[in-house]
Amino acid sequence: MQKPLMQRGKFITFEGSEGCGKSTQIKRFVSTLESRGIEVIQTREPGGTVVGEKIRHLLQFDPEAADLTDESELLLFAASRAQLVRRVIEPSLVAGNWVVADRFLDSTAVYQGVARGLDLEAVKAINGFAVGSTMPDLTILLDLDVTIGHARAVAASEGKQDRMEDQPIRFFELVRKGYLDLAIAEPERIAVIDASKSIEEVTAEIDAIFHSRLGEIGT
Repeated sequence: MQKPLMQRGKFITFEGSEGCGKSTQIKRFVSTLESRGIEVIQTREPGGTVVGEKIRHLLQFDPEAADLTDESELLLFAASRAQLVRRVIEPSLVAGNWVVADRFLDSTAVYQGVARGLDLEAVKAINGFAVGSTMPDLTILLDLDVTIGHARAVAASEGKQDRMEDQPIRFFELVRKGYLDLAIAEPERIAVIDASKSIEEVTAEIDAIFHSRLGEIGT
């Protein structure tokens, strides 16, 4: 008798600018999934693999990367993502596990493409090469006023801001606009949530969107 095919897992990504509450909401979402008996692989970008974590440190904290060009930054993010997709995300999905990622290709589209002003078609092509056919089933975009978000991020960093958090406010205004434009272009995949609400309200909205887009958790 032929064994039934393993059902492919779901791939959920969380996006948003600094200080939007991604870490808190991801933790809550993963906890909900696990309480329903779902095997969850949680990861982040850049990072998620040995190679990716080294790239993360270089991009965020290494003083020797202070003069990193925008093009080099783009390619380093893509390298980390390519490793993560092929070593963690895709194998996990094939095995039937769910993957929840803190950032994915949308971050590069808006941070390096829109905010850095790099050629959008080139960014799209590099993103496509990095991820192949592996795309999120659902992307939760936590939207927040730039000034509020930046203040939250600075407070949370306790004086240890990374290269991205150290950008001017105008940079994050472009990031926010880039994200919202992506959500308009891909409404079937990207769901926008007002992150200025309470933690509980945001969690409830994420749950509601999840059920409306992907059905009951655990089915």
